Amino acid sequence: MGASEILVTGGTGSLGRLVVDRLGAAGAGARVLSHSGHAGTVRGDLLTGEGLEQAVDGVGTIVHCASSPTKTRQVDVEGTRRLLQAAGRAGVSHLVFISIVGVDLNPHFPYYRMKLEVERIVERSPVPWTILRATQFHELLLRIVRFLERLPVVMVPKGVLLQPIETGEVAGRLAELALSEPLGRVPDVGGPEVRTFAELARSYSEATGRRRRVVEVPLPGKTARAFREGAQLAPDHSYGKFRWEEFLDRTREELP
Repeated sequence: MGASEILVTGGTGSLGRLVVDRLGAAGAGARVLSHSGHAGTVRGDLLTGEGLEQAVDGVGTIVHCASSPTKTRQVDVEGTRRLLQAAGRAGVSHLVFISIVGVDLNPHFPYYRMKLEVERIVERSPVPWTILRATQFHELLLRIVRFLERLPVVMVPKGVLLQPIETGEVAGRLAELALSEPLGRVPDVGGPEVRTFAELARSYSEATGRRRRVVEVPLPGKTARAFREGAQLAPDHSYGKFRWEEFLDRTREELP
């Protein structure tokens, strides 16, 4: 393994596997960190730290995409700390971390608060770093809308503003950053349009041909207010080109 080898955590996930593909297309081989050690991956567990020393041995760059919505403290926060400790001892020269736009503006949401904590851990690490924040992935919003659509009336939070972006576009940007020098916090990336949650849900309903009624429901609290005020937007950094409707059209065969 050469010193320029790239390790991708979360490399079997929806974002990480695309990062691996983009790196491969650029002629840069990547190793995939997996706690299960499946074929084609290298075994390493962020939850326990087992195997991390061997996984980062000889690696020059790490693209850190691994995340757990249910074990965020153990995997995202403590796991990143373990990964960076192993990376520092191994002489890794660059860590690229994917975060979320507005985690500092909406720390009321626990997952965002944890992501912000991970950013601080990365920033304090002796391993040179790059942090990229992205807006909401199309696939994530699709899963949420599908869940909400199970009822006869689709109820969505009123006034929530989103800026969905194609996962592959974020993966391409991460690959570019992995092949460059550490840059610190780089400009955020967002999708081409700012839309309300209701607009996205209605477009989905039309794409599936069911045309369900979408009702906006006011939500109290600081988290909902931050979403309404645009905390999760990057309107000045419309990096993505693919619109929500284009994504739905492209995945039409997979829609229920």
